[in-house]
Amino acid sequence: MLCSMAVFFVIAAAAQPAKSPAALKSLQRPKLVVMLVVDQMRGDYVDKFRGQWTGGLKRLVDEGAWFREAAYPYAATETCVGHATISTGAFPATHGMIANAWWDRETQKMVTCTADPNAKNSGYAGVAAKGGDSAWRMLVPSFAEELKFQTGGATRVVTFSLKARASITMAGHKADAVTWFDSGGWTTSSAYGTMPFVEDYVKAHPVKADYGKTWKLSLPESAYWYDEKANGAGPPPGWGPAFPHSLRGKGDAAEPDAEFYEQWGSSPFADTYLTHLAETAVDQLGLGKSGATDFLGVSYSSIDYVGHEFGPRSREIQDILVTLDKDLGELFAHLDKHVGRGNYVVALSADHGVVPIPEDMAKTGADAGVLHMPELQEKIEKALEPFNLPKPAIARITSGDLYFAAGVSDRLRDAGGALQAVSDAVLSQPGVAAVYWAEEVQGRPATQNPIRSAVADSYFAERSGDLYIVPKPYWLVDGTPAGKTRSYGTGHGTPYNYDQHVPILLMGYGIQPGDYYREVTPADIAPTLASLCGITLAPRDGHVLAEALTKPSSGSHGQPARATNGSSATQSTQ
Repeated sequence: MLCSMAVFFVIAAAAQPAKSPAALKSLQRPKLVVMLVVDQMRGDYVDKFRGQWTGGLKRLVDEGAWFREAAYPYAATETCVGHATISTGAFPATHGMIANAWWDRETQKMVTCTADPNAKNSGYAGVAAKGGDSAWRMLVPSFAEELKFQTGGATRVVTFSLKARASITMAGHKADAVTWFDSGGWTTSSAYGTMPFVEDYVKAHPVKADYGKTWKLSLPESAYWYDEKANGAGPPPGWGPAFPHSLRGKGDAAEPDAEFYEQWGSSPFADTYLTHLAETAVDQLGLGKSGATDFLGVSYSSIDYVGHEFGPRSREIQDILVTLDKDLGELFAHLDKHVGRGNYVVALSADHGVVPIPEDMAKTGADAGVLHMPELQEKIEKALEPFNLPKPAIARITSGDLYFAAGVSDRLRDAGGALQAVSDAVLSQPGVAAVYWAEEVQGRPATQNPIRSAVADSYFAERSGDLYIVPKPYWLVDGTPAGKTRSYGTGHGTPYNYDQHVPILLMGYGIQPGDYYREVTPADIAPTLASLCGITLAPRDGHVLAEALTKPSSGSHGQPARATNGSSATQSTQ
C-alpha cells in the first residue's frame, strides 16, 4: 500500500504543481466508521415515531442524510442476508448468503450461514461455547476487511451483536474482535480470537445482573399509538401480552435460567449492554486514534425479537425504539468526546422489515393469513405419488426455498407432467402467490416482473432451492409442525415493501445532511463508505450515494448545512 501511494505521488508531482495545504485537506479520511444495524427496523418507523425521539435517532434524522426510499430489491429479507448486503455492497446472488440457513446438498443437512467446520467458538468469562462460526461462506469481502487490508492492517475492526450471523457478517473474514451472545454468555470464534477488554467487561458486568429488572413503559400511556395488548402476539415464556415485562425467567425462577436470557434479549436492557460494550471498545482500543480509519459495527437485535413476538403495531416496538434512541444518544456523545465530533461517520440501516401479524391485519378486511409449509409439503408429496419417485421426494422446505431429495430433481424433469403437477399443487395452497423454478431466475434474467427480479437477486445456484415459493401479500410463511400452535406473532422474508423498506441514515464526516428521495438500496452503504475512506471494494451491486457526500468546495467534512432540497440530486456517480 505504501509503495503504491509513493508511485502515485511521484506521478502526480510530475504532472501538476504541488498541492496546497487546503487541497491536501480533501485527502483526509474519517478516523472511525460506525456501522449500526437495527434488526427488523421498518422504514416507516422513522416517520411514525421520530417525534418521540430526543437522543441518537433524532440526531441522525436532524443532522444526517436520510434516504427515505431505501429498500432491498431481493426476496430473501432475512438477518444474515441483510447484514451481508450492508457489509459487502452486494446482493445475495453475488455474496452467496441467501438465508439465515439453507439445505446443504453435499451433506444433506441444514447449515447456518456462519457455520464453519474449521472454526471453534469460545466463550468469555468461563461460558461454555458450542460449534464454530466464521464468515467463510460469505463469498465477497466486507467493507471492514477491505479497509483493514488496504490500510496495511492498521485499521482495527470490532463488531458486537446478540446474533453470530450479524456480528460476523459485519466484520467479514478477518477482524480484531467479533462478539455475540449465545446460550447465556458472550462468544467469539477462533477465526477472530479473544480480546482481553471483552473478558474484563463481561466479568465485571455479567448479564445476570439484570435478573429481576422490569421493562416498563418509558413514556406516559397516552403517548402510545396501539392497544395495550397486540392482537395475535406471541410473547416469550414468562411474559404476558401487556406491559410491564419482568425479567424473572420461567415462573419467577430463583436464579437466571434459559427463559430469563430469552426475555433479556427481547428487552431494552440488551441494547444498553451492547452500547456499553461498544463504548468500552472505543476506550480500551483507542478506536479513532490509530492513524488509520477504524471500524466499529453494532447490530441491535432486540427489536427483531420484539417484532417477532409482538408485531409492528405494538407498544413494545414503539417503546424499545424510544430506549434505543436514548442509547444511541449516549453512544454518539461518547464518540464526540473520545473521537471528536465530525471525525467519525455513522451509517444506520436495517437488515429487513416485518409483515404485520396476520390476525391483526385481517381485522382491516385485507386478505391475510398463514401459509403453512408442512401442509404444502404434504400436498406436493401427494401430487407426486403417480410418478413413482423416491419418498419422501422433498428434502426440505425452508423459508421460500424448496429442495428435492437427492436425484429427485433430475427424475422430475424426465417424468412427463411431474413439474406441472408440482406447480399446480403449490399454487393450489391458500396463501401462495407464485412459484419460480431455479431455471427461471438463474443468471438474474431481465424482466418487467418485480417479484421475479427479487427472487433472481436472491438466487445462488449452489445454495438456493430447486424452486422458490412466493406468498401472497400479508400472508405469513410458517413452518410450525401440523397440530402445534404457532409460538410467535409474525415474521419476514418476502419480496414486499413491508419487508424490503428500511431506513438509511448517514451522519458525520463527509456527509451532506438532508432528506433524499431517490430509490436506493442498503447495498449502497458500503460503496459510499469506501468512497469516503478512499478504498476500492470487490465487484459490487451497490452504488455511491454521491448526493449525500460533501464536496471539496464546502471546505469542511464536519457538519455542513442541511440540504434544503435533497430530492433534487438524483444521480449516482458510480
